[in-house]
Amino acid sequence: MKLPRTAHTDQPWRIHELTTDFRTEDVWSYRTPGAGPDDFPVMLAAMRTAGGFAEQPAPVRFLFAVRWKLGALLGWDKRRASLGARVQPLRDRLPRDLRETVDDSDADGSPFTPVYQLANESVSELANKTVHGVMHLGWVETGDGGHELRMAVLVKPNGLFGRLYMAFIAPFRHLIVYPALTRQWERAWRERTHPRPEGTSPRA
Repeated sequence: MKLPRTAHTDQPWRIHELTTDFRTEDVWSYRTPGAGPDDFPVMLAAMRTAGGFAEQPAPVRFLFAVRWKLGALLGWDKRRASLGARVQPLRDRLPRDLRETVDDSDADGSPFTPVYQLANESVSELANKTVHGVMHLGWVETGDGGHELRMAVLVKPNGLFGRLYMAFIAPFRHLIVYPALTRQWERAWRERTHPRPEGTSPRA
């Protein structure tokens, strides 16, 4: 479910001190019935078991395939436009207590590079010719005493081109990508105690 930007900005996340030059683009919530305050690692593990970013639903895989093809044709994803080249990685801004919380092996098939992970936050980033983007996953108490997963997408567009690009893909994010992730991640939570048999794939 889409949430207002304040659902992210009003939370006392550590990410705020690192992203004062980013804007909050999207905030989305994922229902996790019965979750408790210490279940954020359980949710992340369930998402990995469900395939993580390596096994997306078919509509999302198609959109990303188109995006990567365009990027290859137009040079959007070349090394000179990436983290450490066009932009300074967010990881370079980390205070000492956050620097050793993740490593590159935690990427789990995602195009994002891990930044840090805490008991209630997980942050990753990517950069290309269009944007420097940050994905923030947070664990939030709900009004009924439960907890839910929230995702915030923070961006620093690359000039006018980046702003136009983000505006163009907004309908695809809101109508296809985020709803598909909602189905996948909420199912991952529901089925966390019922792992798939070996050799099977998550449902699209």
